[in-house]
Amino acid sequence: MTKKEITIQLASGLEARPVAMLVQVASQFVSEIHLESKGGRNVNAKSIMGMMTLGLSAGETVVVSADGADETDAVERIEKYLSTSN
Repeated sequence: MTKKEITIQLASGLEARPVAMLVQVASQFVSEIHLESKGGRNVNAKSIMGMMTLGLSAGETVVVSADGADETDAVERIEKYLSTSN
């Protein structure tokens, strides 16, 4: 299992469109991928509904964890996406 704490840099945080894009990124990998908020909520990164329940804003920190054959690549790609300030 690979875990990494990441600060969300997306200007709008994780609203509907950025969540949909994140789910697309996560879905490219076979690993199980989860995001955990500071409040301890842990959701499947491949679930749009689950991700929307987090309501994360820019500047908040999450822990991304992945478990599977491509876990390292998955965490790196999600970090790259969350660290862009578009």
